[in-house]
Amino acid sequence: MASNRAADVAEVLWELKRAGKLATLSAVAERAGFNPGADGKAVRKCLATIRREWSHLEWWRVIEDDGTAEADSEQVQLLRTLGVACGDARKGQASLMIDEELIMVWEAPEELPESVTA
Repeated sequence: MASNRAADVAEVLWELKRAGKLATLSAVAERAGFNPGADGKAVRKCLATIRREWSHLEWWRVIEDDGTAEADSEQVQLLRTLGVACGDARKGQASLMIDEELIMVWEAPEELPESVTA
């Protein structure tokens, strides 16, 4: 059974799919309401669960914070369908060349006027 965090990340993936966008591990964790963990470990664990339990969700839309992906991986192949190019691989990692328009930007929630909170 999936964790609450995985369900929250699944919701974020659904948003990304509908928008046709990508997001970093840290941005996905923030949107889902938790800390990404050391080197994104918490998000990676959620993505593994999602791949297993909700295979229709596009897990590959979540990219490393440093803009790299495992060279010649399934993720790289899928990202290429969106027009993402990959640079030379170093130590098994390829740098992703992503158009800024493909990166999801969530608006910060607007603060309530003081009269409403007082």
